[in-house]
Amino acid sequence: MLIGYARTSTLDQTAGLEAQLLDLAAAGCERTYVEQVSSVDVGERQELARALDNLRPGDALVVTKLDRLARSMAHLMDLLKVIDGKGASLHILSMNLDTGSPTGRLMLNVLGSVAQFEREIMLERQREGIAKAKAAGKYKGRAPTAKAKSEQVAELAGQDVSLSEIARRLGIGKASVHRILKAQKEIAATA
Repeated sequence: MLIGYARTSTLDQTAGLEAQLLDLAAAGCERTYVEQVSSVDVGERQELARALDNLRPGDALVVTKLDRLARSMAHLMDLLKVIDGKGASLHILSMNLDTGSPTGRLMLNVLGSVAQFEREIMLERQREGIAKAKAAGKYKGRAPTAKAKSEQVAELAGQDVSLSEIARRLGIGKASVHRILKAQKEIAATA
């Protein structure tokens, strides 16, 4: 059985999702699992987990592109272990690749390694560019969001609002709330 998996990162990408569904149907997928969630939110990819759970020996998980499935080479290898463990294979339509053959597995490893290499080179260039911009005084990073809300944190804490509730109301982390209150106590102790 061919089991399809389609994913987009946001709800706004309906055209991309529709294109994936059309391609998966044209490939002959009998069942397709669909979700709209970032690849980074691995814990949130429930439909991928369901697709993997439903694989049986001889089945194939079909995706339109590799980036719809895995976020890194390590993640891809973890997914392949699960797929292989089920006696199934992975088909990537855009690459015309099937891991059910030794050649397909080799090609996937080579292409995945090249993609990871490109990503690492891009990140290295980005770090170098940021360092140059900082040295030139043109890059200051993002503005701290929690410190800008110190007065609101103090006000809510004075109203006996819990740390969790303060964090939720202000859209900052609980650790940031704790850090702000601790700093304010230290300032008050030295004054």
